[in-house]
Amino acid sequence: MIEKMEFLSIIGPKDQLDRVTEKYLGKYEIQLENTVGELKNLKNIVPNSESNPYREWIGKAQEAAAIVTGKAGASTGMSPQEALEVVREADRLMEDSRRQKTKLETELKKKQSLLEAVRPYLELHFELSKILHFKYVRFRFGRLPVSYYQRLKEYLQEDDCTIFEKCRVDETYVWGIYFVPASEAKKADAIYASMHFERIFIEDAYPGTVDEACRTLEKEIEELAQEERTLDERLADKLRENGGRILEAREVIETQSSRFDIRRLAAFTQSKNETFFILCGWMAKKDAVKLGKELEADPELFVTLEENPDRRVSTPPTKLKNPAIIRPFEMFVRMYGLPNYNEFDPTLFVAITYSIIFGAMFGDAGQGLCLAIGGFLLYRFKKMNLAAIIACCGFFSTIFGFLYGSVFGFEDVIPALWLRPAEAMTNLPFIGRLNTVFVVTIAIGMGLILLTMLFSIINACKAKEYGKALFDTNGAAGLVFYGAVVLVVVLFMTGNHLPAAAALVILFVVPLLIIACKEPLTLLLEKKKAHSEEGPVMFVVQAFFELFEVCLSYFSNTLSFVRIGAFAVSHAAMMQVVLMLAGAENGASGNLAVIILGNIIVCGMEGLVVGIQVLRLQYYEFFSRFYKGDGREFKPYA
Repeated sequence: MIEKMEFLSIIGPKDQLDRVTEKYLGKYEIQLENTVGELKNLKNIVPNSESNPYREWIGKAQEAAAIVTGKAGASTGMSPQEALEVVREADRLMEDSRRQKTKLETELKKKQSLLEAVRPYLELHFELSKILHFKYVRFRFGRLPVSYYQRLKEYLQEDDCTIFEKCRVDETYVWGIYFVPASEAKKADAIYASMHFERIFIEDAYPGTVDEACRTLEKEIEELAQEERTLDERLADKLRENGGRILEAREVIETQSSRFDIRRLAAFTQSKNETFFILCGWMAKKDAVKLGKELEADPELFVTLEENPDRRVSTPPTKLKNPAIIRPFEMFVRMYGLPNYNEFDPTLFVAITYSIIFGAMFGDAGQGLCLAIGGFLLYRFKKMNLAAIIACCGFFSTIFGFLYGSVFGFEDVIPALWLRPAEAMTNLPFIGRLNTVFVVTIAIGMGLILLTMLFSIINACKAKEYGKALFDTNGAAGLVFYGAVVLVVVLFMTGNHLPAAAALVILFVVPLLIIACKEPLTLLLEKKKAHSEEGPVMFVVQAFFELFEVCLSYFSNTLSFVRIGAFAVSHAAMMQVVLMLAGAENGASGNLAVIILGNIIVCGMEGLVVGIQVLRLQYYEFFSRFYKGDGREFKPYA
């Protein structure tokens, strides 16, 4: 169900705003609205122009508290100014640490880039400093694609002026260095460039050979990383010396900032040389009554309740309130969209229909009991809403398992209290023999479709959309037409006499004509003039195809419920295959490991598929008929 909401305004002297925030807004759940926007018809009210002085310190306080970790101790009554001083001192320590760390990181990145640049040349057993100071021989470090390396070797056989020293090879590149006399450098550079040689510039900062330089750099990198860790530990030790006050300061600043943000939502007005504040918001009706009684005893404050919806700007937020046993199913409702304040909350409907349909599609007493126990334990210890839903579905699967006489796929252990899905058949006029489960599920589906049409009419009336309630496909006209179809089908299949032809014409033709003329009838009901740019012929053609689509959708939606019986039958068939693989058909004792593994696979795979199919029925066959899901969630200040 949806909580009844009240829109209220709290008024009092400006210097009492913080007291109101602390004493009342933190005690009751209230969703604050922008007062200037809500009361825009009032004159002489202005918004708050002050900036939040605590906002810039929140991040710094949280950063310091994250380093300290732990929980704040007993409050010492720290004032906001004291809290700011504590955070300023902590920020000074962190800023000093950041400056030193920045220097270390800069040096570390430099060393790492030097190491990465020279690492491919580990096979070059020469001192880099000597190579980098050659005067008469030019050198080029770099790499070229593997595919061009063979062409390079052919060139080197023909040209004695250049030497290529290969250092490293991977799947893509060959790293190396080539030497060439200064006089031949331009020619060699051009040839190597034609082979896609990518030059790499090496700095003159490496002592000894490449191998020695790499070891030296790795050692220096590790030392710099250790200095960084030491710096962090030193900062953490200094902050922990004052850790309790830092944690308390963070809480004080967060509270003060949150309270100050309320000023942005308040409006202020001047009266008799005194400034008053006005706060507006939504509360649950029961809480609004309690708050009103408390404020009556406060001589400096008073509250007004606005009951006229025409004088409100914002729409009431939605606060769901359901019993604990069905509350987890709110997850499915929220996934589709929260109901608006004037809508019907479908959580109870979803909880009942989802659980029962899941049980009918997945009827197995053994596997259902496993789902129920497993889901309950997960919800008990992990508080997972989906686990609670699985537990409810498992309970109904167990019930239908006894109705079907199925335990872990065995059909001969217990008697079927109702029927066996794969065996029960029913003779129907005109159709012949048909699986009984299919017949029952289609009948249940027709009943549920009629029920959702009633929900649609109720929602439309609550939203004052009377044209939709009367003339829509899911309104009164659609209810009469589809109800008449259901009645005729039931009477025909049970061998009873059908209504007179005149009655059938009224029940079938008149509702369809009303649906076809929905738009002009709605305009007539709302006393508006129709503005049709199309002629009567086009209107008739369009109405014909719309009615054809309506009738087709009724038929397809009804047949959609066949999937319930199909899954009930397929479960029995899948478990029969498992028993055949285990050699346990016809009452024989089979391979226990295969039976257990088969039950786990079927339970997991079919449980997932059935869960998705039932959710599809909820969204496409039910919600699409009566539910908008365009509400906004109730978000209280506290």
